[in-house]
Amino acid sequence: MKKRFIPLLAMSTVLVLSVATACKKEAGKPVPNQIDSIAQNKVDSAGTVQNNVNKEAVLKQANDEVLKALKDKDYTTFASLIHPEKGVRFSMYAYVDVKEDKHFSKADFEKYLPTKTLFTWGAHDGSGDPYKATINDYLSKWVFSKDFTTAQYSLNKFIGGGNSLNNLKEIYPKDDFTENYIKGTEKYGNMDWKTVRFVFEEFQGKYYLVAVLNDQWTI
Repeated sequence: MKKRFIPLLAMSTVLVLSVATACKKEAGKPVPNQIDSIAQNKVDSAGTVQNNVNKEAVLKQANDEVLKALKDKDYTTFASLIHPEKGVRFSMYAYVDVKEDKHFSKADFEKYLPTKTLFTWGAHDGSGDPYKATINDYLSKWVFSKDFTTAQYSLNKFIGGGNSLNNLKEIYPKDDFTENYIKGTEKYGNMDWKTVRFVFEEFQGKYYLVAVLNDQWTI
């Protein structure tokens, strides 16, 4: 009877050793870490969201800096916010006319800022009369015709809109823009709304102004 059980015992021992060896070899193989992959995806997603939040905060701050400079008539600070290479374009209304709208390099803006030089900024809606003014007068009387520091703010979304063609996204398809909107009054049927939009472009880690666009009800 003992002779019959010895082979069985030997076979059992071999089987156990084989399984142990196989497990040892399997343990040595690199196995894709699905948990780490999922965790990494979560980290990447959170990082992207965080970056977007930071970008929104930075653009809001840039927008507020421009508004403060305009309200304080601190045009030296305003000049420092102009894109160093692309300069800044001014549009009297929503439609951006790249050929006719007044455009300044940062250097030219700073050069003419303290002077009484008159520039033609565009034409008045309705009459078509040219609007001529110094840089100081244009900024104070047209761009900041109302206290936009109290306006409704939005990022990359339009709030105000009338019958004037708005081609901002066609002219600046890759840039970010902010809008500061003041609604109209019942006295004028809510048609006296006004808004000012700032187009920003990143340069060397900072956002600079490349365009200032006013908008209001037009005929």
